[in-house]
Amino acid sequence: MSRRTPLSRALLLVLVLAAPSTAHAATASPAGAGCDRLDDAACLLPFPNDAFTKADKKTATGRSVALRTSQMPRTAKGKAIDASGWKGLDGFSPGSVILTKVPGIDTDAALKRTAAVSLSDLSTYTARNAPVLVIDAKTGKRWPIWAEMDNNAKAGKRLLEIHPSKNLLEGHRYVVVLRSLKRADGSAIKAGTRFAALRDAHGSAVSDRYQRIFKDIKKAGVKRDASLFLTWDFTVASEKSLSGRALKMRDETFKALGDTNLADGAVAGAAPAFTLQTRPLEGDDAKYAGRFAQVLEGTVSVPCYLTKGCAPGSQFALGADGLPKQQGTYQARFTCVVPATATPDHPARLVLYGHGLLGKETEVLTNPDMPPMATEGNEVFCATPWIGMAAEDIPNAVSVLSDFSNMPTFPDRLQQGFLNALVLGRLMAHPSGLASSPLLQAGGRPIVQTGQIAYDGNSQGGIAGGALTALAPDFTRAVLGVPGINYSVLLPRSSDFDVYSQVMYPVYKDELERPLILDLAQLLWDRGEGNGYAQHMTTDPLPNTIKHTVLLDVAFGDHQVTPYQADVEARTIGASIHAPILPAGRSPQSKPSWGIPAIGAFPYSGSAIVYWDGGPSKVSVPPLANTPNKGLQDPHEHVRRTPAARAQKAAFLAPGGSLVDVCGGAACLTAPDVG
Repeated sequence: MSRRTPLSRALLLVLVLAAPSTAHAATASPAGAGCDRLDDAACLLPFPNDAFTKADKKTATGRSVALRTSQMPRTAKGKAIDASGWKGLDGFSPGSVILTKVPGIDTDAALKRTAAVSLSDLSTYTARNAPVLVIDAKTGKRWPIWAEMDNNAKAGKRLLEIHPSKNLLEGHRYVVVLRSLKRADGSAIKAGTRFAALRDAHGSAVSDRYQRIFKDIKKAGVKRDASLFLTWDFTVASEKSLSGRALKMRDETFKALGDTNLADGAVAGAAPAFTLQTRPLEGDDAKYAGRFAQVLEGTVSVPCYLTKGCAPGSQFALGADGLPKQQGTYQARFTCVVPATATPDHPARLVLYGHGLLGKETEVLTNPDMPPMATEGNEVFCATPWIGMAAEDIPNAVSVLSDFSNMPTFPDRLQQGFLNALVLGRLMAHPSGLASSPLLQAGGRPIVQTGQIAYDGNSQGGIAGGALTALAPDFTRAVLGVPGINYSVLLPRSSDFDVYSQVMYPVYKDELERPLILDLAQLLWDRGEGNGYAQHMTTDPLPNTIKHTVLLDVAFGDHQVTPYQADVEARTIGASIHAPILPAGRSPQSKPSWGIPAIGAFPYSGSAIVYWDGGPSKVSVPPLANTPNKGLQDPHEHVRRTPAARAQKAAFLAPGGSLVDVCGGAACLTAPDVG
């Protein structure tokens, strides 16, 4: 999710040195108190599962997640993840990886014999006898999914993973159905003893919950007979649970600036306090001299809602309402790069930039694709660190990977990072903000436009940038480069995870529980990345928020961010796709990017997804299995380094802009000219 840099190599060294030497200890007993007992591979299986929630009249869903520390996965030394960090959730992730262990199905070949829907043809989820179903209990309709095995685990330790191919709806309850399952030899797999007894029981022998579940599956046309292997239900978290904390901080901060109506798209009230000065390009930075007419750096004053002065590893200070409470003020640093094309007669557009994984705001200076982007589009790029997952957070990342009890520190600081970026955006958009500085004026006239900005982010900047877009009051158009949603799915499919797993895997040795740990982490991560905000990114805005238009730029065969999760994002936000999607024969899917409508004509005014391909001699086809692509070149940075893609981005981000076809009616091909 970021290019291989000295920072990446330093991180690898930190992770290897930090990896503890441990002896394997027993994980939580699947027969312990509160375990579901319908899947005894692990206490919390199957997952997600309303067996691990309780009724709660105070929440938007009527339920709250009620995990116990005794149920949670354990380190090799036997230390359970502290479940207290998961309090306050009213449901599970809208992108939940649905997990269970099916004895008799341990490979994708066996799953294929069962004829479960796969990534190779997502349309088969509607097949009359489909063996793996997810049903929206409210509508009785099937939800689009795919099923696969966890190919990161050894034989005998592989869970069945069921993925939504479009994010599940907030607050809805879903029923999972497994039926007519077969082994690789074609023989039928019978239900476990406990579920078979429950399935075949009647009257008071069946709990109220399962009476409801059995009614739900009957409504969906599923027979309650010997072919039914397992069924259970779970509830997806509400909008309030997912985005309420970030919204509270945003609204409170902008109200203090004098702007309460963020849905009108106007820049009102006062500009945030800031400092700005020229950044000296000396020492290691001397090699970047001459890239831009000016390089500026400064700080912007932002309310801090975290403990420890917003330092790495801090968490929210929560008020009695369970929402973040301001603890002071934080000086968020930022860097801006100014091309020579910016003049009073030709003022540049201001673009907020999102950097890559565990990187720095100085990416606007150091990445070789930034100078041509700035010059070609006449754009001034400004960036602040994605705190929570910035370079300064590497030690805390190590602490989380070695003890997921620390997981709340990730999303809490990421949400503070959103606020920092939103306030920087207001500083950029406000006429009394950056444009008022003599450093961005010539002859007393500003060389930048104010009133509205744009957003451009890549990799982590594309992932977290989706959430930022859903919250943003000062830009309506965003380009998310090499994007995706849902880290619990992205990480096992990323070549970058080879590094992070060197800490996580020696600590959490039980391969059955590793996907479960990532699923648990995602419940919190949703608040700090696009997965928890995708339903409100475009035409269904969050409260007191404007609508947004988004362009997803995808690198086919990306080693670091799987394109399949960009497709999930596109379906969720209602994007349309540039066609032809890829050159003939390139996609491993029989129906590439199924379910995403093709753009009928250009210029196109709506949200869109565009695939860019480097060709079979340079870029290998991404695997359908949940493993990274490691063949040939990694095209992760090829799109932003292709002149045609940059021109398309500039046209899209322009005020009143739209998507233009720069590929001549053919599939889009990368032709990197820098780097």
